[in-house]
Amino acid sequence: MSLPNELYNSKFAEYIESLKILYLVDDKFKTMCDEYCNSKANSEKYRKKFEKDFRHKLEYENLSKELEEEILIYLIRKE
Repeated sequence: MSLPNELYNSKFAEYIESLKILYLVDDKFKTMCDEYCNSKANSEKYRKKFEKDFRHKLEYENLSKELEEEILIYLIRKE
């Protein structure tokens, strides 16, 4: 069983050998690490979703502003 990729990071770098051993032999530690990995994966998933949703929100806000101006221009010209 190999170590999950999320555990290969700079915060754990100096402890990597101990981390590998404990991950294999200590079930409580493995569970903690697996929860950490799940949390990191979910955090990344929602960060990407938020960025995507935020981009769409900005696009629609900009479109709304442009359309407001178009409507006002149209109304003014029709008076």
